[in-house]
Amino acid sequence: MKSKAFDIFRQILLCAIGSTIYAAAVSLFLDPNGIVPGGFTGIAMILGNYIPLPTGTLSLILNIPLLIAGIFVFGFKFLGTTIFSVAVSSLMMNLLMPFGPLTDNLLLASLAGGAIMAVGLEIVLLQGATTGGTDVIVKMLRKKFRTISAGRFFIMTDGLVVFCSMLVFKNIDAGLYAAICIVVSSYLMDMMLYGRDQAKLIIIISDKHREITDRLLSELDVGATLLDGQGAYSGNEKSVVMCVVKKWLLGRALKIIKSEDPRSFAIVSTANEVFGEGYKPHDGEQI
Repeated sequence: MKSKAFDIFRQILLCAIGSTIYAAAVSLFLDPNGIVPGGFTGIAMILGNYIPLPTGTLSLILNIPLLIAGIFVFGFKFLGTTIFSVAVSSLMMNLLMPFGPLTDNLLLASLAGGAIMAVGLEIVLLQGATTGGTDVIVKMLRKKFRTISAGRFFIMTDGLVVFCSMLVFKNIDAGLYAAICIVVSSYLMDMMLYGRDQAKLIIIISDKHREITDRLLSELDVGATLLDGQGAYSGNEKSVVMCVVKKWLLGRALKIIKSEDPRSFAIVSTANEVFGEGYKPHDGEQI
């Protein structure tokens, strides 16, 4: 019981730290320099030109209906940490805003803002949460459009927000700096979260294979394949779950397996290269 309570406390603490770092990137580097980072934060910055409210407050207001819808789709347990992270990041944006900008150089602001934002987002994502906004929208869309990668959804949504910011601010330079910020943030997050091309292959043998598979699909948004197997000693028919996950998702996947069936048998190995949706394109495939 104490171990579980400590894990929950640690998760909440890290979500708060990551959300604060994310807010610092927005309030100390991006927002004061008119650099829109995409997502709901970027939309809040655009609306700030017409509505006399701080970016953090507008971001929170925009997220409320989306989070309510997300609760109906994914459940409160799954979105609980996301709701907490949204609240903390919105509050910290408002508190830190009077201290910015730390630099008036737009290039330095876009580079530093993108890098710091990536660090904050990584910490939050590793706890199974998000900072809300387009992250939740993409997760909803992925439930219906499984053939379109999450990365493409993010590019479309962030690109649309940046394009709108160029129209509103009538400043192409600000839009280009925003693009630099997004590229830097995306690149660093890929490096920190995914490493190089390696992933983890998990083979799971369990009588509760259906429950484990359902949670892997819904909570981690990863694919899984059921294979027919037979126990060599017992001769009983068994279903074997084969699943490939990003390295940063391995810990969460193992927790799901253990919570559903502590007596399960799981084999974890390194997949040096993975081709297909969410990983490398096949030879000749257009990204």
